[in-house]
Amino acid sequence: MIIVCALFFIFGFVTWANGTLIPFFKLSFGLSDFQAFFVTFSSYMAYFFLALPSSWILKKTGFKKGLVLGMLILGVGSLLFIPAAKTNSFALFLTGIFIQGSALALLQTASNPYLTIIGPIESAAKRISIAGVCNKGAGMLVPVIMGTLFLKNAAAIEKQIEAATGVAKEQLLQEVLGRVNMPYIVLAIVFCLFALVIKFTALPEVQVEEDVVDETSGEVIHHKSIFQFPHLFLGALCIFVYVAAEVMAGDIIGVYGKSLGISADIAKFFTSLTLGGMLLGYLIGILTIPKYLSQQMALRICALLGIAFSIGAYLSSGYVAVTFIALLGLANSLMWPAIFPLGISHLGKFTKTGSAIMIMGIAGGAIWPMIYAYLKDNLQLDFQLAYFIAVLPCYLYILYFAVSGHKAGVKKKYA
Repeated sequence: MIIVCALFFIFGFVTWANGTLIPFFKLSFGLSDFQAFFVTFSSYMAYFFLALPSSWILKKTGFKKGLVLGMLILGVGSLLFIPAAKTNSFALFLTGIFIQGSALALLQTASNPYLTIIGPIESAAKRISIAGVCNKGAGMLVPVIMGTLFLKNAAAIEKQIEAATGVAKEQLLQEVLGRVNMPYIVLAIVFCLFALVIKFTALPEVQVEEDVVDETSGEVIHHKSIFQFPHLFLGALCIFVYVAAEVMAGDIIGVYGKSLGISADIAKFFTSLTLGGMLLGYLIGILTIPKYLSQQMALRICALLGIAFSIGAYLSSGYVAVTFIALLGLANSLMWPAIFPLGISHLGKFTKTGSAIMIMGIAGGAIWPMIYAYLKDNLQLDFQLAYFIAVLPCYLYILYFAVSGHKAGVKKKYA
């Protein structure tokens, strides 16, 4: 649990750094929202392409060696930021982010099912919530650390870049982009050192049952295909829309605040508010699941809160609207801890493949910000209306999965 929680801290730091990189790249390259959201697109689409290959890699290497490999790849992706800054190349930055996302796909494919199956599945949400505290705790630190390093005096620098021309502008951009060098060199060193820690730590391999056993009769239930589990694919879609909603609340809140007329120097800290809400939700999950709340009921409550807070954000303005977006962090908090074990429950020998399919759903974080930007920039919708149209269907589907979707194709005794 200590090793996996440390991994979740790293996941959180790298992933939520994207929330700071979006305004940083907008500042440095003069990007539109649609262009800037390629940061999240590059990161989260890596999960879609690499999750299933990751499950095959893990079958060959095992859990421990797979984690070591993932950490080393994460370090390579981080180091790619250095030549990207030197050449003023947004495309090279996106390549580094994609490589980081590929590493995270491997690490997440290994660690999430590990957390789920090292104990009773009924309490899996509690274990994932504990790891989530580490994940979102790191995310809360990112805007403070990275925001301070990357976006210091952002408003004044933005005006200088707009006023500068020719060689002076190039030198100013080079100076601003150079801010990524030291942080990402340090991160690459930390990732490699942690790979060594994992290599020399005794981590048990957890084996899943080859077949599902009927808990009442003891009869073995044989399944020949992953497609015999509709609840798995409904769960993967639920992960897709959940991650979409989480990214919209976490990574987009800074852009949302700026659209409301709030200074960039203040808006850069808004991601921490969202993550603070998620952290509170995780603590509630640790204390209440499964003793007072089932995973299904926790998911229903969170979906209803998501619907209510989305409506509140649309109907309000200024800091009140930002507060409702931040509260979506609370609504989102117990969704992953509940959705993941419900999606991979009773898969037997298909658990590793099913976990990879669930991880593929993280691609929702790539698609949804682009949809929001398209609604806002291309269709010229009011940014609050565009946000509302983008996030409300996510919470409606999550509510469906919490109520009945997770039981599709599962025997009543399991549901």
